[in-house]
Amino acid sequence: MKDQYGRAITYLRLSVTELCNLRCRYCMPAGGICKLSHDQLLSEEEMLQAVRTAAQLGITKVRITGGEPLTKPNILSICRGVAQTPGIEDTALTTNGTRLPELAVPLREAGIRRLNISLDTLNADRYASMTRLGRLEDALRGIEAALDAGFERVKINTVLIGGFNEDEVPALADLTRRWPVDVRFIELMPMPGNTEFGPESYIPVDRVLEQLPEAEAEAEDGVARLYRLPGAQGHVGLISPLSREFCGTCNRIRLTADGRLKPCLHSADEISIKGLDAAGMLERMREAILAKPRCHGELSAVSRSQSVRAMNQIGG
Repeated sequence: MKDQYGRAITYLRLSVTELCNLRCRYCMPAGGICKLSHDQLLSEEEMLQAVRTAAQLGITKVRITGGEPLTKPNILSICRGVAQTPGIEDTALTTNGTRLPELAVPLREAGIRRLNISLDTLNADRYASMTRLGRLEDALRGIEAALDAGFERVKINTVLIGGFNEDEVPALADLTRRWPVDVRFIELMPMPGNTEFGPESYIPVDRVLEQLPEAEAEAEDGVARLYRLPGAQGHVGLISPLSREFCGTCNRIRLTADGRLKPCLHSADEISIKGLDAAGMLERMREAILAKPRCHGELSAVSRSQSVRAMNQIGG
């Protein structure tokens, strides 16, 4: 289905939980969040019905997100159901990677084809500080487990934060030589709740290229501009939601764990599908697609997102 600006909407980001085993400073409050009751959340069958409905409207790709989706007790059953939905050609998942040592193979067997793994630093102390609860060694073991499991593609997502990890760009990019992975640098977004980051934290991803003069430009991949280092097995990607927005080619909608469709990540508009039957979901999903704005409002160090949710409540 196309939205009112002619963009074909083919991508659904499905958040299965707001909970996470980490507390990344740009994503969650230090004390975590108020846990929603079972009745407030979409059931597994409601999630799968939403995916079936989305497929009727032309959605072909589903990315399963959280919070941290691997904290969901029935995550393998959800992944299997999504992957087996007629019309869904690509099933992917985003994770912090810490639970992949035990779940990578079962996820691959459940039909997950591709993984995005969050990793913002290769410094153990910085990792512990940013995640509040995590250990770098667990994340690295997760990446290795993902590669051993044979996923079609593994991407590492790094949020670029001035004063925190800008000096690690060469080391992080060098992971594309060490492993067959893409490392994608993403500009920090001014979401609700991450007020501890000052203007100096919001730096353009073009700073990455200043530190990688040997990187050669290649074709774009969705929202990422791709580059390759000499001898690399994978790409370096640049994703620029602030400095170079990509609203004109946005092909996605989002569904939160409590059943609200978000036509745009940075809009306060939400449309609930919780408790609806298949016909009701179809009507609301059409409504959400047609409600996609041409572009989000201004995003910068001083102009925050208009979303009413933190990132862990949206799914990125």
